[in-house]
Amino acid sequence: MSDIIEKTFGQKGISDRVCRVAYTLNHEQPVLCTFIDDTPLFYFDEEDFSEEEIFESSFEDAILEREIELLREEIETYERYALHPSQDREKKLEEFSVNIESALNSDFEIRPENAIDTVLDILEKSRMASALIELAKKHKIQILNSRQVENAFYDRRNGSILVNPDMEQPDQALLLIRELRRHWQHRQGALINPLLFHPDNAILVNRLQEADLTSAIVRVAWELQLSGNRHIWNRIEDSPMYDLGRAYAREANEDFRTINNGTASAAVFEAWFLSERCRQQDKKLVQAMLADYRGYVFSDIQSSKSLTADLIAAVGSMPYGKNYLAVHASIIMNDPIFTEVRDRSNANFLWFIKFERSFKETEHDLQNGLDLSTHDNRHEVNPKGQDFINASKSAAEIIQLFGSQETDRNDQENRKSSRRLRSGGKRGSSHTKSRDNVIHLRFGSEE
Repeated sequence: MSDIIEKTFGQKGISDRVCRVAYTLNHEQPVLCTFIDDTPLFYFDEEDFSEEEIFESSFEDAILEREIELLREEIETYERYALHPSQDREKKLEEFSVNIESALNSDFEIRPENAIDTVLDILEKSRMASALIELAKKHKIQILNSRQVENAFYDRRNGSILVNPDMEQPDQALLLIRELRRHWQHRQGALINPLLFHPDNAILVNRLQEADLTSAIVRVAWELQLSGNRHIWNRIEDSPMYDLGRAYAREANEDFRTINNGTASAAVFEAWFLSERCRQQDKKLVQAMLADYRGYVFSDIQSSKSLTADLIAAVGSMPYGKNYLAVHASIIMNDPIFTEVRDRSNANFLWFIKFERSFKETEHDLQNGLDLSTHDNRHEVNPKGQDFINASKSAAEIIQLFGSQETDRNDQENRKSSRRLRSGGKRGSSHTKSRDNVIHLRFGSEE
């Protein structure tokens, strides 16, 4: 106990530092740490103390003097703290206010180069970005800085686009382009929740939306690079999107007309599908499907396919220039590059989701049916197959399964007739011709 007090209240110097040791007992750790002497292995000293030296008065006096010295130092420490005057309440509040002001200094303020107005001024130099900004202003969409979002977010309900000001200026510009393009999809009717579709088409719809956002980012960055603002394009080249940037630059450098006719954007769109980005987006969507309890709306596969074709044309629309996806709609819907789930784990989960939903639908139809033992022409689950006009007619004819039954019956009648002839004589012969065409039906066993 004395060692703890000594090291807590004021012994100075490296030589007085106490060693903290963590140990275990019987494979357990009842104590996190303990305090031992300045020399951790003092108990391994080979010095022998005789019992006489231990019980000598000088030895006891040394121990008592040390304890008294420690108590004196402890009292001096308490007195030193007691001499400090207590601060009044007003001074404490003043110091608290000063601390708040120091915490809210320039480190937390939005830097001028990261302000949303500065970013918008940069994007105005791009023709496509300028059109997207004009559409947002037309629908009274507020573009604000907010630290409540991780990077950028389009809030459809409140009509605002929020951008985190703590990011670098190129990142803010690229993410703002993404959310402006997402707002464009919303106004074109293409921003539909993929969970509303059939699972097979939901995968394609989600991929289409994400690939279009990426294509818009690359296109605006290229237009800004042509206007002299190259640091945003350099950000794409130094990011994992460098493969998409090279695909766009290759088409744009060969023919500048590919920027407006959609060929360069289509190259980025295709490069997105050929990368591993499909697997990442499919994983997110499958997890959302597994957590969805309401089910999809477009349960009919055919209606879902037709809606997907319209959605492809809506996604590829541009503020100006040619729709870069409308001419490729049939290829996108049928080519395995765009529709196939290449990851085995995602494919297995998708199969499970489709099986579970089809099972629930079948079970629901069976529970709503009244007569489950009749044929489809009388089953209410399939009302199209019902025939109310010919319902009174017999649905089938009774046929004879075994031809030997009639032969056995005739032999039995012949034997009975022969017995009657032997017993009745002419009487039996008179009724033979009249009974040739009579069939006797016997319901019991003949005795």
